[in-house]
Amino acid sequence: MTLPADLRAVFLDVGGPVYDDGNFVAAVVRALDDLRAEQGRGPVDRAAVSRVYDAVRARQGGSLRTALATELLGDAGLRGPLHERTRRYWTHPPGTLYPDVLPLLRALSGRVVVGVLANQEAPVVDALTRDGVAPFVDVWGISALVGHEKPSPELFTWCLDRAGCAAGQAVHVGNRLDTDVRPAAALGLGTVWVLRGEAPDSPTPEQLAEPDLAVPDLTGLAEVLLPRVAGGTGA
Repeated sequence: MTLPADLRAVFLDVGGPVYDDGNFVAAVVRALDDLRAEQGRGPVDRAAVSRVYDAVRARQGGSLRTALATELLGDAGLRGPLHERTRRYWTHPPGTLYPDVLPLLRALSGRVVVGVLANQEAPVVDALTRDGVAPFVDVWGISALVGHEKPSPELFTWCLDRAGCAAGQAVHVGNRLDTDVRPAAALGLGTVWVLRGEAPDSPTPEQLAEPDLAVPDLTGLAEVLLPRVAGGTGA
């Protein structure tokens, strides 16, 4: 597949493309420390967290929480409690919005439907409002609000329905193959893989061949997308 020639909507993941994924990692570490304390164990080894995290990033598949629960809590069954505890701590502090986000949104505003399509907790809306992103968002595809999570197709189809366009008229911008690129492509959306956050440091040629476009960040993405906007409103 290639990027749509009749582009009408652009959806963005949040962790990685919009905010630093270090926010999520910090929340997971706090949750791990809590659960280990309840086990009578000391704080988690930060280097061990990085090792597990990097392995999941490299293979672009599998649950990070399951891997962390197995290796650092000693019980894969603690994935659920780890998830719930992480939710308490997962925030996006001021200063963690990537600087290339607002320029992209300003360029797209009024030319396409802009949506957030992400596995996030409800307070992310407050963070996006604080950081000046919210005025550009037309579709709020936040998993905690919608009730569906990636990679299941329901969150994507919910966003497409709200955007009023077909899958072949939309692009999804995310930083994971397993929860962003693959499910979006399976539905017929164009895909942009942002190589930061939970993307691997050194993607393989096979991984790079999966998205329609792989980019190091959002700089210059508007110049790629706008010529494809329906009605010839590209730059």
